[in-house]
Amino acid sequence: MTRVAAVDCGTNSIRLLIADVNAADVAADGAMPRLSDVVREMRVVRLGQGVDATGELAQEALDRTFAAAADYAELIRQHGAGKVRFVATSATRDASNRQVFVDGIRELLGVEPEVITGDEEAALSFAGASSVLPSRGGEPVLVVDLGGGSTEFVLGNADGVIAARSVDVGCVRMTERHLRSDPPTAAQIEAAEADVDAAISEAALSVPLDRTTVVVGVAGSVTTITAHALRLPEYSPTAIHGTEMGLDATRKACTELLEMTRADRAALPYMHPGRVDVIGAGGLVWRRVLERLEVVTDGRITTAVTSEHDILDGIALSIS
Repeated sequence: MTRVAAVDCGTNSIRLLIADVNAADVAADGAMPRLSDVVREMRVVRLGQGVDATGELAQEALDRTFAAAADYAELIRQHGAGKVRFVATSATRDASNRQVFVDGIRELLGVEPEVITGDEEAALSFAGASSVLPSRGGEPVLVVDLGGGSTEFVLGNADGVIAARSVDVGCVRMTERHLRSDPPTAAQIEAAEADVDAAISEAALSVPLDRTTVVVGVAGSVTTITAHALRLPEYSPTAIHGTEMGLDATRKACTELLEMTRADRAALPYMHPGRVDVIGAGGLVWRRVLERLEVVTDGRITTAVTSEHDILDGIALSIS
């Protein structure tokens, strides 16, 4: 039995998973060990605040992130995790002052934070999502990790990743770049859609989207959209994980969240306060992705699966 700690620091949130890994406790096909959660936490720190416009991590964003990291360091010590891996993604990749972030995290946690590439992020996302999904053998599964600063498209099967591409569209980036009104105007939505469509086309140059047999969405925007479509009385990972929903119902939920006012979104019982101002953009991105998939697969894709397990699980598995 090995106890590990994984930290995923993205554009919008920083998350911690402390888990036990038993090499003997493998999936039904014997391919991958299972994680047994000890602690799973998420803090919205908005590390990527303003990065798209300034190219730098704002001091107040760094302060919020370091405060959360200090709390995580204490939890890791309390629970005796023997191995720790800290991964940072889109916002940190884009920042000219990322060394300030790296030095601060090293001092707090005693480990070197890894600012990973988009391809590495994609592979970890696929590993995390696929670790808890039923095996589909050789059928290509597309995992879409819709983050704050970037979105990863990863096509893979039981043998691993076939192709992957990370593109710079996410809920925080699109909100800051385009969706500034409350609610956003038609012109703002059109401009954001143009960016997202271009990014999907860029991803399609590397990832054969037309080979997709199943699409799985991960990360906070997708799980929150699913909670909205289900009209949950509160945010429930158990109710959300594994949900397979028709594309029409999913797109309807995306559109509703995009067109709501901030106050209306804040009143939803399953809405995390840190997602209120960016979930509309998350809905816009997810809606455009699903619309493109429906077209390129000639209508074969009629549903989308939501997974609560993602890059965070992939990080933990990578050090087990």
